[in-house]
Amino acid sequence: MQIKLLGPFIAQEHHGSIVPSAAKPRQVLALLALRAGGIVTAATLMEELWGDQPPRSGPTTLQTYILKLRRLLERALTPEDDAPGTFACGGPTGAARPHAKEVLVTRHGGYQLDIEPGVIDTQEFERLQELGQAAFAAGDLATASTLLGQALALWRGPALVDVKTGLVLEMEVLWLEEARMTALESRIAADLRLGRHGQVLSELATLSAQHPLHEGLHAQFMAAQYASGRVWQALQTYQRLRTTLGAELGIEPSARVQRLYGSMLAADASLDVSLDAPLDVGSPTGPVSRAALRSAV
Repeated sequence: MQIKLLGPFIAQEHHGSIVPSAAKPRQVLALLALRAGGIVTAATLMEELWGDQPPRSGPTTLQTYILKLRRLLERALTPEDDAPGTFACGGPTGAARPHAKEVLVTRHGGYQLDIEPGVIDTQEFERLQELGQAAFAAGDLATASTLLGQALALWRGPALVDVKTGLVLEMEVLWLEEARMTALESRIAADLRLGRHGQVLSELATLSAQHPLHEGLHAQFMAAQYASGRVWQALQTYQRLRTTLGAELGIEPSARVQRLYGSMLAADASLDVSLDAPLDVGSPTGPVSRAALRSAV
């Protein structure tokens, strides 16, 4: 089985897609996939589908959606020649074929998508990101850049871009997008510390335009421009950020970014040293933990 959530929703077994076309069953499968291996309570699923006002028929309707998903699973899991023992869900060739109820399992109080590790792109993203952040913290910048780059390459667009999201999925998607941004900032910080200023200039130009209020990306862009000898452009980047923050939020850039700008303006000789650290705008700290996020919904 292969499940991809970092972009358009893809979930398929060798014999076909298991993503339903109907919106609400699609939501159910997406949430079960995001929390694969864990139990998702019926209450959480109903909150995702109907918010805090589920219909009286909510539990029965949810069971209907689960049955529809199992039918899709069974169809995808069944070989065309109906020969048993051809492959397992996420398992090795020759293993006994699982039944849908063994993949989408009823548990006490809820349901669980029970599949092998490594078949969901969100799990692989988190694994690579954790390894990359650990390498960054240990000072192994080349490894950090490689691992974080691999994690970011798994993204094919906004997470679950083609799935209608309720409160629970919205929070999950928010966490993923924040984790993506953290990985991106850390990868760029590693590249800057490795002296790859010229290599990240065009990327940072695009990112700063896409995220006009993001101080961290603008500070990294300023640093890359300055280190590449584009001092005037670096100063212009600061002024553009300052103007946008003032117009949109009524605030000034943070003290860290102002200090970076001041050092550039004064041609501070120590600035090259500060560029060897994560830009004096703080190391990326990562989003709130997923456990904390889930406890909030």
